[in-house]
Amino acid sequence: MLTILPVRGLPDIGKGDNLAKMIVTKFGDEGQKIQQGDIIVIAQKVVSKAEGRVISLTKVKPSPFAKAIAVEAGKDPRHVELILRESKKIIRMGKGHLITETKHGFICANAGIDMSNVGRNSDIVTLLPLDPDKSAAKIRTDIRREAGQDVPVIVTDTFGRAWRVGHVNFAIGVSGMKPIKDYRGTRDMYRYVLHVTEIAVADELASAAELVMNKADKIPVAVVRGYRFRRGIGTARDLIRPEELDLFR
Repeated sequence: MLTILPVRGLPDIGKGDNLAKMIVTKFGDEGQKIQQGDIIVIAQKVVSKAEGRVISLTKVKPSPFAKAIAVEAGKDPRHVELILRESKKIIRMGKGHLITETKHGFICANAGIDMSNVGRNSDIVTLLPLDPDKSAAKIRTDIRREAGQDVPVIVTDTFGRAWRVGHVNFAIGVSGMKPIKDYRGTRDMYRYVLHVTEIAVADELASAAELVMNKADKIPVAVVRGYRFRRGIGTARDLIRPEELDLFR
């Protein structure tokens, strides 16, 4: 049976905080222990805070280009400047939206820079971790030390989708599991050979965990229990479609 358990009671996270120790402690306070086979799903926001990927807009000087885009997009030019700094290229711009390719290769709004759930200071924003896969690997190592269990870790962020209304959580960092379940070469229930089916299980787990990680409830971590994942080396980069195979860019 698949179970998703919220990790409640985590305090506001600051630079240098040991997320793994906090997760294990707070999960224990609820009478739970991390078990073999669990998957730890963590919101990017707290990972970025722990890694010091937080900046005040008061310290950002926008370029003339950022100012010009800000006028067209109706955004704070300092915010736009940070988006440009964190991006490899602009993919789409219009109707108040700025879709970019981040330096990680993610296609998302505003290079993943977020102004929500950061703090009471409205000038503070969070940037994505420099290397979310590395972040997931470190937290996994720390959890193994704290809990004595080697469990996969998924770092998530909330992205929009080009063809559907609403946002969902995606995996932007993965450690300890294969993020894709490949059905190619297998047969379906009618014995038809599958040629293209690959299921992004890390994204599905990220979205499922979000059901208990409500934005306003201060629950940035969930434990997924009961899913039979495939162990192995895998990263969130495995989920990024190469540009030469992308029909929509």
